[in-house]
Amino acid sequence: MKPAKLKSIHNVSIVWIEECSELKYDGFKELIGRLRHPNLSLHMILSTNPVSKANWTFKHFFQNVGIDDEVLYKNRTMIVGNTYYHHSLADDNLFLPQSYIEQLEELKTYDLDLYRIARKGRFGVNGVRVLPQFEVKLHEEVMEEVNKIGRDMRRVGMDFGFETSYNALVRMAIDHNNRYLYIYWEYYKNHMTDDKTAEEIDEFRKTKELIRADCAEPKTIKYYQQQGFRMKGAKKFQGSRLQNTKKVKRFKKIICSDQCVNTINELQDLTFATDKDGNLIEDEFSIDSHTLSAIWYGLDGYEVSNLKGHFGVMNKPPGC
Repeated sequence: MKPAKLKSIHNVSIVWIEECSELKYDGFKELIGRLRHPNLSLHMILSTNPVSKANWTFKHFFQNVGIDDEVLYKNRTMIVGNTYYHHSLADDNLFLPQSYIEQLEELKTYDLDLYRIARKGRFGVNGVRVLPQFEVKLHEEVMEEVNKIGRDMRRVGMDFGFETSYNALVRMAIDHNNRYLYIYWEYYKNHMTDDKTAEEIDEFRKTKELIRADCAEPKTIKYYQQQGFRMKGAKKFQGSRLQNTKKVKRFKKIICSDQCVNTINELQDLTFATDKDGNLIEDEFSIDSHTLSAIWYGLDGYEVSNLKGHFGVMNKPPGC
């Protein structure tokens, strides 16, 4: 649906969006703007099957308003502000035969993700996770391990964004003997001009930490360099998205501080995109993950130990 095509609709008091998770957030916002009537009360009904927590429906109706979805699963109905929440299962459909419900129950023996969605009706991972080894720990626990790692194994990566994308800056520490990657600090904002961002990340100018950033933005990198930041462009080349993804996946564990909430939101349930035939696309994902891009850039020039335990610097094709 193209949101602009809705602008000629008038005197609408009720909107029902079936499978609302398949609608883009911009379309949802446009529908809210079309919902108006001079006399009648206004209502919007949204219904959907559970999808990934990266979907806008979860972010808008749960994450952004501080609602724990587990509470809804327990209570089945809730009223928060002027929003009514209802959670239903296959058992609530009186027209479903018992054999169908038994089939759903069998899913837990061979497809737990589908069982969670179809039988339990819960949000979560919907597809193949990009980083199944990703886990979250208390910040104090993460820093205890990070402080054992030498400065030469600390990395900083940055992805640039403005309108719909984000400036994502992450600090990482690499335990290459155990093949662990620690993520312990983040900066994540959009609608920020370079001068304002430079003010907010001024600590990097003072500490002279090297920031490896997206080389597709040479003018931006040059600006930060002129402001006294140590910043260089990370190499990009044909196939670098896939190679960088495989590199990150070679870590045995990716351990993230619980304070890095945007990194958690993007990476914990990040899944691979699929083509029209349902085949995985190994360098495309369910969302545009800016923190993953920042990790790619921060790890530029580093190679994760392979299964035989070797460690070295990558020989990359020429890039920027």
